[in-house]
Amino acid sequence: MAEKEESSAAGRGREEELKKELQSVVKKIVDEDNYGIEITLKAISILSDLSDTVLTKKFRCPISGEIMCDPVVLSSGLTYDRPSIQKWLNEGNLTCPQSKEVLSHTILTPNCLVRKLISSWCKGHGVAVPRSHQDSNGEMSTEFDRLYFNSLVAKMFSSLTDRKEAAKELRRLTTAAPSYRAVFFEFTDPISRLIGPLLEGSVDSDPELQEDLITTFMNLLVDCDNMKLVADHPDAIPLLIKSVEFGTTETRKNAAVALSMLSSDNDRRLLIGNAGAPMPLLQLLREGHPIAMKEAASAILNQCVEHNNKEKFIELGAVKVLLEKIREGKLVDELINLVAQLSTHPKAVNELRELDTVHCLLGIIRETESEGTKENCVAILYNVCLNDVGLLKVIWTEGIEHQTLAKLVDTGTARAKRKATALATKIDLFDRETIPNSFKKEWRWASSPTAKANKWSWKKVLELFIEFARH
Repeated sequence: MAEKEESSAAGRGREEELKKELQSVVKKIVDEDNYGIEITLKAISILSDLSDTVLTKKFRCPISGEIMCDPVVLSSGLTYDRPSIQKWLNEGNLTCPQSKEVLSHTILTPNCLVRKLISSWCKGHGVAVPRSHQDSNGEMSTEFDRLYFNSLVAKMFSSLTDRKEAAKELRRLTTAAPSYRAVFFEFTDPISRLIGPLLEGSVDSDPELQEDLITTFMNLLVDCDNMKLVADHPDAIPLLIKSVEFGTTETRKNAAVALSMLSSDNDRRLLIGNAGAPMPLLQLLREGHPIAMKEAASAILNQCVEHNNKEKFIELGAVKVLLEKIREGKLVDELINLVAQLSTHPKAVNELRELDTVHCLLGIIRETESEGTKENCVAILYNVCLNDVGLLKVIWTEGIEHQTLAKLVDTGTARAKRKATALATKIDLFDRETIPNSFKKEWRWASSPTAKANKWSWKKVLELFIEFARH
């Protein structure tokens, strides 16, 4: 105890010393018109030392005086290191060591923010990060944590104020600590207890409560063992689908993420599709909220692995929506991937057979740096154009000027090369069977270095070829 007091006194002395030194330097900066860069740098250095001193003081447990390894918050609102405050409580003390107030309960809440700050500070100063309770034992859930977590879940049947406070804390804990996500399903009928407040009235009657509970729901699904328990609950998936329709943007996005995670299993994909998820997900994508579009696209992509769901999305107009967003330049890589998934369905192929779509895809192949996007574009072209002479003419004409497919055959991914080669072979066959000899002769000449050097001749030949392709 004497060593702790001596260390604390030394820390206070150092802090006061730095404050006086800073005060002196700042006075010179304020009073002197021509103060130099040296004095400014000195002020910055003192501030840095002072911040370190203050931070290390905040990071030390008020009981042990040591940097905290597992900071927790007592009901008084003050933070202590878990081993120290646990010992204090085990000795029968029911007051806060610092404030002396009587404790309303002895639940210890992990202070994740302080833990992160300590870890960041230690790494920045080359100091070993203190090993915490969860570091050494592989988990964070003590009996006090379980009791606290259970008390939060129990509050879902209390007043609205208690519900909102508990929902916010559940969201925080399931975001920060994996152990809470695992322990949740040890309770009796946990899903009903969690979503009960949202089932009593309109789902979006309290947007803040809805957002916290849906986010908690999403967090719980990070633990794969929870997937089946959620899917088997009759109200869980309908609630998530409803939350994709209504609520804050964050609520809708996180509900889409939850549905995407649940779609990892084919039976669940079919269940979600049959429960009415396609329309709300497509609407979320159509609205174009940047924060939500990507998650909606991911959920739709996972859903479309199942053939029946793919057909549902196509019938709802997904192809048109996706092409509109792509032409607007929104999430091009992600949406092209989704179009490639849909393009394996005959109904989607019919919608994609437009000159503008083909030109758009060829343009993306030329402009994008993403090899995956190039691969998806040529896969779409293969599905759409392979048996369409009119569209093969378009690609053939485009190849005169840009040689887009030829470049993919040389430099694309293995799949892109296969698709581009197949299309090139088909175009070559089309060339031999349908193009008049006069055009073939002109094309060969147009491909020569001499023609390319003569801009007027090249332009004339290109115009002739485009005219032929149109007919």
